[in-house]
Amino acid sequence: MFFSGGIKNKRVKELRKNRGLTARELAQQLKVDTIEILKIEDKKLKEVDEPLKSRLTPVLRGDDLDKIPW
Repeated sequence: MFFSGGIKNKRVKELRKNRGLTARELAQQLKVDTIEILKIEDKKLKEVDEPLKSRLTPVLRGDDLDKIPW
């Protein structure tokens, strides 16, 4: 997407709210504990450690919407 360069400088909480997800819903999609999401909410996406960041980025970017059969 055209804004993927700017997504890394935004906070996880802001990106999560833009997608309309609660911390619990995001944790369920990533199959992690809710507390893990709450720990990283105040960090920018580029500051999140790599294993979680690579799973988090497609969900917050909206890649899952590309799979909807219209």
